[in-house]
Amino acid sequence: MYATRRGRPSSTLTVNQMTRPALSIAPNKAFAMKDLPPDAKQRKALFWRFWLSAKEFWTGEQRRIAWIMTLGLIALVILQLVISYRINVWNRDIFDALEKKDGATVLYQSMIFIPMAVFSIGVAVAVVWARMRTQRRWRAWLTEHVGDRWLDKGRYYQLNLVAGDHQNPEHRLTEDMRIATEAPVDLAVGILTAFLTSVTFIGVLWTVGGDLPVDWGGSQIVIPGYLVIAVVIYCIIISSSMMFIARSFVPMAEAKNQSEAEFRYALTRLRENGESIAILGGEKEERAGLSKLLAKLMSAYHNLAKQYMRTMSVSHGNYVIASVIPIILCAPKFLAGTMTLGQVMQAAAAFIQVQYAFNWIVDNYPRLAEFTASARRVASLMVSLDRLDQSQASAITRGEDSEGAAIRLKDVKVELTDGTVVIEDADVIVKLGEKVLLAGDSGSGKSTLVRAIAGLWPWGEGEIMLKPGSKLFMMPQKPYVPLGTLRRAAAYPQAADTIDDAALKEALEQVGLGHIVDRIDEEDVAWDQMLSGGEKQRLAFARLLLEKPDLVVMDEATSALDTASQAKLMTMIGEKIPELAIISVGHRAELEEFHDRKLNLVKSKEGAKLVSGDDIIGPPISLMGMLMKRWRPRGDGQAGR
Repeated sequence: MYATRRGRPSSTLTVNQMTRPALSIAPNKAFAMKDLPPDAKQRKALFWRFWLSAKEFWTGEQRRIAWIMTLGLIALVILQLVISYRINVWNRDIFDALEKKDGATVLYQSMIFIPMAVFSIGVAVAVVWARMRTQRRWRAWLTEHVGDRWLDKGRYYQLNLVAGDHQNPEHRLTEDMRIATEAPVDLAVGILTAFLTSVTFIGVLWTVGGDLPVDWGGSQIVIPGYLVIAVVIYCIIISSSMMFIARSFVPMAEAKNQSEAEFRYALTRLRENGESIAILGGEKEERAGLSKLLAKLMSAYHNLAKQYMRTMSVSHGNYVIASVIPIILCAPKFLAGTMTLGQVMQAAAAFIQVQYAFNWIVDNYPRLAEFTASARRVASLMVSLDRLDQSQASAITRGEDSEGAAIRLKDVKVELTDGTVVIEDADVIVKLGEKVLLAGDSGSGKSTLVRAIAGLWPWGEGEIMLKPGSKLFMMPQKPYVPLGTLRRAAAYPQAADTIDDAALKEALEQVGLGHIVDRIDEEDVAWDQMLSGGEKQRLAFARLLLEKPDLVVMDEATSALDTASQAKLMTMIGEKIPELAIISVGHRAELEEFHDRKLNLVKSKEGAKLVSGDDIIGPPISLMGMLMKRWRPRGDGQAGR
């Protein structure tokens, strides 16, 4: 099939816009050109592709604010650790005072604990603020950069035409992007905290615990830093158990995210196509399709739940055991009188801090798995954009025509993404004010040629040239109606506040939408649902009058209108914009009378040939049509709603 999705937004393009290079966030071209290795190597390559772009937050234009936030966050983490160490010392002091029944010291320690607690709470809140601010700024920056690449030069449309792992890009740019930028900051803060905590409190364990003498076979063996050795062995056991049990977490998280995106996309399509589904009575079939997707999603959640249960057995077991082990290990020295109660409590608290730091993976492996899964999904979109850019290195070129033609197609060959030729060697010149009808059998490549002219279909060869400084306006069969007011919809793709109010209302009146002029500023109206197909096409003509371009390409732009309305609108634009060059795609015979010449796409094995209407057997521009044009009654033609 040569073309898909006719409902592309109408848009205006200048020559400069059509020839500018695609925005980039420094994609690795060599990476995009070669085939990715399978399985684990591919996942690793995707992760590094994500980081290649993501790290530019700290090396690009935003690096100053990025490093200020990062260093500030590190400083707060260190300050939080200092407070934790001070509370650990306070723990020892107050329990020693309790053991000695020293009331004055207990009172003093109780009094100094209040400001320490307040300060600790304040620093913890500051850490949360700094962490979330960094996450927010990073996400906004990366979303804008990837989004710019996705939106530039119709990439969002072209991705629908090429193979690759880029389904549901809206989910990748929202939920996956959120996780991919929030989780690394959380994990980095966690790793830094764990490292500093382990270093600090290992020192506490070594100092407080000291050596442990053990009688063995009549001789005494001294175990230096026995609490440190114990906590290291314990943490290795717990971490190894978690790594083994949770080894399938990443693919399961990826499967869950993909199923979630597919189910959300299906629901969105159901809402957007509600009218057609309701008219056809397709609720039963839609419900069946949704049920399958929901079952797939629930199966993915079931597998993930089992994985969570396995990891919980290790995590909760660690929570129960960890607080008891240090007390048991300190008991011999306490009973021997070589360790005070305060030192036991200090060592117990330090042991828990160290094992928490060492076993950081126990509590965060699911989070790490979710991050890697989301980062790879975002990276897959980046890779598809990289490959799309690389595949267009030898695409149809665009430039300016020095001879002043509205548009010139020179040796244009249009191909499918797999290299199959759709249109072979098209040579066409359309002058300003000239109106050309493009006809041909279904599947001959008419809409594909239209997309090539618009710059949305780059695959092929040859050159498309426009008059210097000219504007190209596209009118698809199903005009896009954006969210918001009717004023915004009529002005689109321009900003609503750039259009003169009187000109806007006049344009709507001229195209037969005068009955809704008074509602142009109404909020909360779903105009894409309120307007009929014919009214949407009238709205596109209003945009044409407001834009006043040099060239317009109409792809079945009057198919939803009755013949009288079609005649009125086509005649009107010829009168209002006499220098406008028109290229029309249509099947109606009545369209011929509004055009100066006809071009036909004729299929062949080598690709469709573009020939003039006089060179093939087919209906030329008819004499009857010319007479109808001369004697047509001037009516309003409000049909076509």
